[in-house]
Amino acid sequence: MIIQEFVKEVLLEDIGRGDLFGRVAPKKEATAHILAKSEGIVAGQPYLEALAKFCNLRLYWFKRDGERFEVGDVLLKIEGLAADLLAAERTLLNMLLHASSIATQVQPYIEALEGTDVMLLDTRKTRPMLRNFEKYAVRIGGAANHRMGLDDALMLKDTHLSLIDDLDAFIKEARRQIPFTTKIEIECESYDDAVKAMEAGADIVMCDNMSTDEIERVVRFRNERFPGVLLEASGNITLDNIRDVAMTGIDAISSGAIIHQSRWIDLSMKIVT
Repeated sequence: MIIQEFVKEVLLEDIGRGDLFGRVAPKKEATAHILAKSEGIVAGQPYLEALAKFCNLRLYWFKRDGERFEVGDVLLKIEGLAADLLAAERTLLNMLLHASSIATQVQPYIEALEGTDVMLLDTRKTRPMLRNFEKYAVRIGGAANHRMGLDDALMLKDTHLSLIDDLDAFIKEARRQIPFTTKIEIECESYDDAVKAMEAGADIVMCDNMSTDEIERVVRFRNERFPGVLLEASGNITLDNIRDVAMTGIDAISSGAIIHQSRWIDLSMKIVT
């Protein structure tokens, strides 16, 4: 239902009160191909399927979610009434481009982590009203989602911590107020902060903008005293340093760049009959 409602809103944004070409379009069937003009990773299949159902189009996939494509590849064939096909063209391409671009952006980070057990996570740095869509694309690219929003984990960042006088007491009260299964994560900017967070009862400690040496100290302390605590590294994670961070013994690395730094790949739709 979420996908269907999203697709309707995106389509309405483009069609408005109705595609004017539809008033004079020839009443005949048409076939189109989505052609790759750059390489990448396909993402967007369930969204395009929902759009096709809504617009009475038929899709035949040659490349599916998560599969790599090269320049010149035909990703899918589309059949339907010419007016319906052309009315959906930009909505279809925008969704496929956006999702595939994010999935493509994720891939090099995943490849840099090969041979490790470190999870790559996204962040909440998503475009307004596109969080589910963009986080879906992250999963297709091979990474995992961090929390979806403020309601599925209690995360205390520096702005929260500046308002808390007694962290131990705050955590104890939070445990009484939040659901039993909810995890508590605390953002820490130093080794001392991480120690304090673990001793206060954090489930997850984020090592924010720490050097690899400092992260290694945190990992050693965790392994010795609080082996059940998960450690996440974040802040200024790049392709150049992500493997070094992973080798510290951290459990996960989060990066907003895998979404907000993605660049649109090049796809086009061509009418073939």
